[in-house]
Amino acid sequence: MKLFLDNDFLLETEAARSLYHKAAKNEPIYDFHCHLIPSQIAENKRFANLTEIWLSGDHYKWRMMRAMGFDEHYITGGASDYEKFIAWAKTVEQLIGNPLYHWTHLELQRYFGIYEPLTAKTAPAIWEKANAALTEDGLSVKGIFEKFNVHTAGTTDDPIDSLECHTAIAEGTAPIGAIKTRVIPSFRPDKALNIDKAGFADYIEKLSAASGVPIRSVSDLIAALENRVDFFAACGCRASDHALEYPPFVIADDGTIEKAFQTALSGQPVDRTTADAYKTKALAALARIYAKRDMAMQLHIAAIRSVNSRMLKRLGPDTGYDAVHDQQVSANLAGLLDLMEQTGSLPKTVLYTLNPKDYYPLATIMGGFQDNFSKSENREGVRGKMQLGSAWWFCDHRNGMEEQLKTLADVGLLSAFVGMLTDSRSFLSYPRHEYFRRILCNLIGTWVENGEYPADMETLSTIVKNISFGNAKAYFG
Repeated sequence: MKLFLDNDFLLETEAARSLYHKAAKNEPIYDFHCHLIPSQIAENKRFANLTEIWLSGDHYKWRMMRAMGFDEHYITGGASDYEKFIAWAKTVEQLIGNPLYHWTHLELQRYFGIYEPLTAKTAPAIWEKANAALTEDGLSVKGIFEKFNVHTAGTTDDPIDSLECHTAIAEGTAPIGAIKTRVIPSFRPDKALNIDKAGFADYIEKLSAASGVPIRSVSDLIAALENRVDFFAACGCRASDHALEYPPFVIADDGTIEKAFQTALSGQPVDRTTADAYKTKALAALARIYAKRDMAMQLHIAAIRSVNSRMLKRLGPDTGYDAVHDQQVSANLAGLLDLMEQTGSLPKTVLYTLNPKDYYPLATIMGGFQDNFSKSENREGVRGKMQLGSAWWFCDHRNGMEEQLKTLADVGLLSAFVGMLTDSRSFLSYPRHEYFRRILCNLIGTWVENGEYPADMETLSTIVKNISFGNAKAYFG
């Protein structure tokens, strides 16, 4: 019987162990998509206790605590931080088979040097030891970045954001001072596209103010967004990000789309078909803007949001009440990408799905758009221009990661994969990269042990290092 979470955790073959310890383990982290708060980075935030850094805002954990029967008082309510931590500890010891069990103990080991499993009995001592460690420089934000060799952290930012924290971090004038980690914004214009959602008109007013472009028409909107993309690019932005229930694809004439836009600006509802026509036009225009600036476009597909309306009213969005969507995506996605490709303006694109049923459709569709078309014959092509994004959210466990990796290997170019991301609001999430690298090395090591690929450790090490870090660095820049 193997020891719990030992040095060779998840590494089942000699080839896997060699690849992880000699190739993957010490590669830097390029976390190209996360939800860290830039102001907390700029101020070099220090966290008061384990609950603040570990449980605050973490709806992964909240869902499990609710499943255990804990009242909301101990999750997002008024219970003390210690009471919330004890509730989490009682939950953890019941999480057999859940990735949160692995993540929890990897984080205790890597951040705090705590190797004892978290239970209701061990919780008081772990609380004291971890909280003492949090007072040290090594667990400030800057210390965490250095400890985990974080090369780049790509935050998620709205087009109307001032990005003043990013500017201060880049210039070294923020309280955090000079840091090696690049902290760059990502452009997420969802609110400008969601013409069918409440608050659209108010948001357009804010976008107009931020861009300095009076927005009276769809063309004005595109001009305002292009203005903000340029501002983001000047602040280091290398990627956009879009959250889509499903890929929209409806072609309509400009008059119909303009009428819908004016209807939405007046605060009136817009039907789904017309809304999708507007989104199709806007996404195609944004794709041209991204491609011109060599920015990657990330499409996150298949999340159904806030399924519990009672709790949405009580707690708001992003509190643990989202789920996997089962929309059909293939025809719309193919049509949308083709629309972008027709003008040679399809940018580098990362396709994520929350529903594993979409892995094969996405992987095969993107294979039809790997062409690096350019009017300049001298321009170097992009390796892996179209990407099947890492197993995401409800899928970023061992089975989900292996399924995504196997699908990509089955029908695509696994060696060009840009790898893992945290997609997290927590500074304690960097061991997820270790978790992914162990799973990756074990999968490849198994293929080698089975004679499915030669034991060419030099080539294999290069592949593993690239998927762990090098491909993302080359892809996003």
